[in-house]
Amino acid sequence: MFPGGRGEAALRRIVEEQDQLVLSKPIVDELLGILSRKFSRDAEELAHVAVFLSDLALFVRPRRRLRVVKDDPDNRILECALTGRAEAIVTGDRALPALGEYRGVRVIGLREFLEGCEGAAGKRAPEPRPDEQYDRIDAQTI
Repeated sequence: MFPGGRGEAALRRIVEEQDQLVLSKPIVDELLGILSRKFSRDAEELAHVAVFLSDLALFVRPRRRLRVVKDDPDNRILECALTGRAEAIVTGDRALPALGEYRGVRVIGLREFLEGCEGAAGKRAPEPRPDEQYDRIDAQTI
């Protein structure tokens, strides 16, 4: 993330509680693995990221596995979004936005997300509804 860039602007919206970040343990595990492998982050840095995310996000536990797209980690994103009743998935991924929408969840790029936020009040995602397919979890359990 570059200071003053789009990523920072999106993160600021989450920190300021204009938007809600919804995560799951498989997504955080994937992120930490990438930070370790591709960016050579050490265990201490990874622990700081994990704590930061656990304080910032609503954590959900998808109970149904999806096989919608070829890239399995992208399926974890879809599961998380459905479980957390997200309005949108904001991604820098190239393949996932090809869906456009999945079960009522828009899949958009960061630029489109931020342009849609200009002049509009931010909205937090609604609380997940309890049902037999999905469970919320306390961030302390990750």
